[in-house]
Amino acid sequence: MSNSISSDSLHKLLGIPLDTPLTIDEMCCRIKPVIYPAPLLSVRLEQFCHALVTAMQSLGITVLSEEQASGDDGRFLPGTVILAPGYFPDSLLAINRVTTLYNNIIVGIYDEPAPLTPESLPQERLDAIVGRLARDMVHILIFVTDRSWTICTMNGGVVTFHSPYPSREDIRDTLVPKLTAQVVPPKAEELDIEHGELNTGTEEFEAVAEDFLHCSALWSSNASLLTHTSTEGLEYRSAFYKRIVARYLDQRSGMSYGFFARQLPVAVQPALINPSEEAGLLRIRLQEKSFFISVPKISVITTRSGCKKHHLDPKKDLVEIGLIQRQGKGRAYLKTPAGLSPDAVAKPSFDTLTILAHALGNALTASILMRLKPESRFPGHLARRGASITHWHDYPDIEQLPKGYFLHGEHNPPVACSTPQSAAYSLLGKIAALEEALEQGTEYRGDVHVEPNHGTNIVGMLSLAETARLMNPAMNPALTPHFLVEG
Repeated sequence: MSNSISSDSLHKLLGIPLDTPLTIDEMCCRIKPVIYPAPLLSVRLEQFCHALVTAMQSLGITVLSEEQASGDDGRFLPGTVILAPGYFPDSLLAINRVTTLYNNIIVGIYDEPAPLTPESLPQERLDAIVGRLARDMVHILIFVTDRSWTICTMNGGVVTFHSPYPSREDIRDTLVPKLTAQVVPPKAEELDIEHGELNTGTEEFEAVAEDFLHCSALWSSNASLLTHTSTEGLEYRSAFYKRIVARYLDQRSGMSYGFFARQLPVAVQPALINPSEEAGLLRIRLQEKSFFISVPKISVITTRSGCKKHHLDPKKDLVEIGLIQRQGKGRAYLKTPAGLSPDAVAKPSFDTLTILAHALGNALTASILMRLKPESRFPGHLARRGASITHWHDYPDIEQLPKGYFLHGEHNPPVACSTPQSAAYSLLGKIAALEEALEQGTEYRGDVHVEPNHGTNIVGMLSLAETARLMNPAMNPALTPHFLVEG
């Protein structure tokens, strides 16, 4: 994995915690699991959990006892991963024993087949997974049969292993990354919210909105972006647990996959190689050289969380997010549309940090290109027209990738979306993609960030509509590259 940008810089730029594990070995060192079984377990679940503990211990992971994992008040300590096999009555649910909603990952493990098949459409997959997550108040699902076991995650990822017991490699390469960081929406204290400050009446906004509408229409026949599950339609154990789900989702009315985004034009200065003063500049390592960059303000128009991306209303469904450098640290903001009804809810995407990481990476890439290849078209395009970012939960055929767009991320740990790791991989991978383009002597026009067990981000000079036209109709699963599928 690229170490082009230091952990300290990732923290200052994007607020990514300094101790965020980015490699699987680091993840194994950090994870703190505990087995919290239901009162009655089937023999199959007992055997599965024994194999799970054995595999984890072989990786150097200490599986805590319930006493070790709990505080004096009987609640699970923050950061503990709670592996909860079996079927629980309401009074014994693990969610009742956590201190906050965002400090523990709860994994439900069940003796039954997964409630979906490889042929399930994205909407069916989303409904089945989110419905069960809400019903059992867990964050990840594992289904166990006599021939296989399946992991289902909140972002719609489904990974099936054709063995009744988990192997060391399966745990290390797939499960541990999913247990390392929790899927959480952006917290209010992490960004400045400016209600009604996005002016939707300007020519600039109208031009951007038109691109979104064309893009939306082109994706409208693709099931990968038609998904939307309302929280009102879910089955809850009680009104109490319904309120907990609403709080966890920050009062969002539903969940949907993917996003569209347009980075607004940003002019950058050429990177410096031997600056007289490094203070206030970002250092990036590339091709065994150090480049020093003045980080600009980043602004992005993107779809709000939970909107129906195949049926957009630009004056209601688009928001502006951005990143401003203040005293050497990045601070995110959100602007909601002017004139929005008080009843309307405009929440930032779960992927806000990843979107900002991609946009920031575009600016850094342009700065380096201005120094090394001043004839490159990417910096000028970014300054005049910005860039587009499209994310959906599927994968294109390798032959569909745009010319001048460089692929990365296919070998990264399969973390969930909306995690600090996802943002870090987006930025570090983009620098690695630029380095590949420079080594090949090929024009850099953008990048394709593959997220294993999750989806794809296509970022670069193409407009949203041009990207949508290239990616549709729906891709043929038979042509999906081997590294995008597990099981």
